[in-house]
Amino acid sequence: MIKTTLLASALLVAIPGMAAAQDADPLAEAVAADYDANLEELFLWFHQNPELSFGEKKTAKRLAREIRKLGYKVTENVGGTGVVAVMENGEGPVVLVRADMDGLPVKEDTGLSYASTAMQVDRDGVEKPVMHACGHDVHVTSLVGTARQMAERKDEWSGTLILIGQPAEERISGAREMLEDGLYERFPKPDYALAFHVSSEVPTGKLVVKGGPVYSSSDSVDIYVKGVGAHGASPHRGIDPILVASQIVVNLQSLVSRTISPLDSGVVTVGAFHGGIKHNIIPAEAHLQLTVRSDKPEVRAALLDGIDRVAEGTARALGVPEVLLPVVERSPTETTPPTENDMALATEVRATFDEHFGDSIFYDSPRTGMGAEDFAYFVAPEYNVKGVYFAVGGTPEDEVATAPSHHSPFFKIAPRESVTLGTEAMTVAAMSLMQKAGE
Repeated sequence: MIKTTLLASALLVAIPGMAAAQDADPLAEAVAADYDANLEELFLWFHQNPELSFGEKKTAKRLAREIRKLGYKVTENVGGTGVVAVMENGEGPVVLVRADMDGLPVKEDTGLSYASTAMQVDRDGVEKPVMHACGHDVHVTSLVGTARQMAERKDEWSGTLILIGQPAEERISGAREMLEDGLYERFPKPDYALAFHVSSEVPTGKLVVKGGPVYSSSDSVDIYVKGVGAHGASPHRGIDPILVASQIVVNLQSLVSRTISPLDSGVVTVGAFHGGIKHNIIPAEAHLQLTVRSDKPEVRAALLDGIDRVAEGTARALGVPEVLLPVVERSPTETTPPTENDMALATEVRATFDEHFGDSIFYDSPRTGMGAEDFAYFVAPEYNVKGVYFAVGGTPEDEVATAPSHHSPFFKIAPRESVTLGTEAMTVAAMSLMQKAGE
């Protein structure tokens, strides 16, 4: 079991709602002081300068500069705009700590004094508003905070620390791009990988740590439905792809309800339906865009194969000829397996948090959706890297019930509480894995 005596006389953190310790915890004090001196300004900069997936150039450069100042060896442009920082500190395990960097094409409407007004040309050539609508500004700020705390405590841990600034999590592509660019060959391969996500659904001052599946798989799928154009007043002279596509949308809903076990989870959502340009013209094509979610590889395969079957079968039933059958394309980049925490490691990390913070730090609630995370690639079975992905509360307790969701233009978190707890928890977790022998 991981040793949990991380700091001399580790005591409870003074977080609202928790019992105050007789003496302040030195790590909590150090993180709070760092927030006042450095991290608050850094968070505001990241929040006001969000960048879209694979376009995180300013973000990556600022992140690299901040960590390089702390004595780490920093490499930029890994897997696109990715940042890798390494600190070697004697014999011991290799621990990877990951933070994602990208924002979303959302116009911020929070009313905050530091709200983003950024605009950026996306990969499709269209200029879009950009916002940190999922808390990645918290993640990269905390990564710098963790880097500082670990650097200042080198005499208390031994091993190699790898810090990752990952691009394009919102496109579930960045982790895979970094690995394909030699992350585990060019740099020390980790024994353990850690990450956290700030959550608007969890009260500030709370952590969520669970073993097993914590995020679902995600696959983006496009269906191109073909037809024969005609006048809207003479539908019999064409093949209506709008009708065919509409039936496909309805029939797809049978996949979850009738092809997988009712004890398994799955989602097939049609997020976009494009077709036609005018009231009285039957178009020649319609286009559906889907997201597919699951927690098990076999369910994932059944749903994806089922989409192929439903699209073709529906078209055939409506008289679409062989040469015009729908084309189903699975995205080769916007895809990720489920993120699953190593059970033993999650138990040990939770025990570490329990000893450091006290049992009241935990917020245990069931999952409310099938969100996805490409952290899964870092801990894929073929790499034999044990991983834990935990959550940090981001909303004051009395506001959780009405907190805007992630990806909303109204999304916001409490910066100080989120950044400081995320930094302290990650430092505690990393140091517990890298304690010097005999301590």
